[in-house]
Amino acid sequence: MSRPATFNQDPDRVQATRLKLQRRRRGTNAVALTLSLAAMAFGLIWLIWILYTTLKLGIGGLSVDLFTQSTPPPNTDGGGLANAIVGSLMLVVLATCVGTPLGILAGVYLAEYGQKRWLANVTRFINDILLSAPSIVVGLFVYALVVAKMGRFSGWAGVIALGLLQIPIVIRTTENMLKLVPNALREAAFALGTPKWKMVMSITLKASVGGIVTGVLLAVARIAGETAPLLFTALSNQFFSWDMNQPVANLPVTIYKFAMSLFPQWQSLAWAGVFLITLGVLGLNILARAIFSKK
Repeated sequence: MSRPATFNQDPDRVQATRLKLQRRRRGTNAVALTLSLAAMAFGLIWLIWILYTTLKLGIGGLSVDLFTQSTPPPNTDGGGLANAIVGSLMLVVLATCVGTPLGILAGVYLAEYGQKRWLANVTRFINDILLSAPSIVVGLFVYALVVAKMGRFSGWAGVIALGLLQIPIVIRTTENMLKLVPNALREAAFALGTPKWKMVMSITLKASVGGIVTGVLLAVARIAGETAPLLFTALSNQFFSWDMNQPVANLPVTIYKFAMSLFPQWQSLAWAGVFLITLGVLGLNILARAIFSKK
């Protein structure tokens, strides 16, 4: 009986080959690790620079007037961003109230009822397109569908645009979180005679509520700083207004307008607004991660 070829080889040659392969793997690993660390350092440098600039120039514009007074006329001392802050809160809260229920219901259908049906596949395909679509495209769509038909910019058009940006994120998060729930829980509920709708409400949704809330918070953080869709829908307002049928002041458009101006007073308010948005988005992301880690 012939012995395998491995046993006929010179042990020294086998050891040398093994060491050569190990050195090659170590070299490849060192190159990959170096490139990864360099890429991480490159990204962190720009991130730290942006945060430092925002902190440095934004804190200088903070004052009590910033939260109590409306945006000032051009080249005028004083004033604040109270109308823009309230307008942004109105738009984001209303968009969340519209987009979150629709997104959760669609996610439940895809994960629990549709699954591999043709309607679910089409919905997933359209949702993937909306996730990657530029926000300005959504703004132009709402402009043509709502603003052009109404003949004026309005807060409701801005709510629709922000809601359309939020819905795909909530759908994807809800579907993924529900898919993580073990099928054994569903089977146990069916074995006890539980209707499917009650199983979804009492078991799967309850088990994945932490992930769904995290997705909603991330979606809110996404739409909080959107400027392009609001330029074509809600536009802006120099004064304080609760009327959603008229243009509504908001932080992103106000920052864009003030930052592009030649007036130092407006530029200072723009940096203060950037600091507020950055702080709000950072807080929402930290809150989302805290909720997700606990669940």
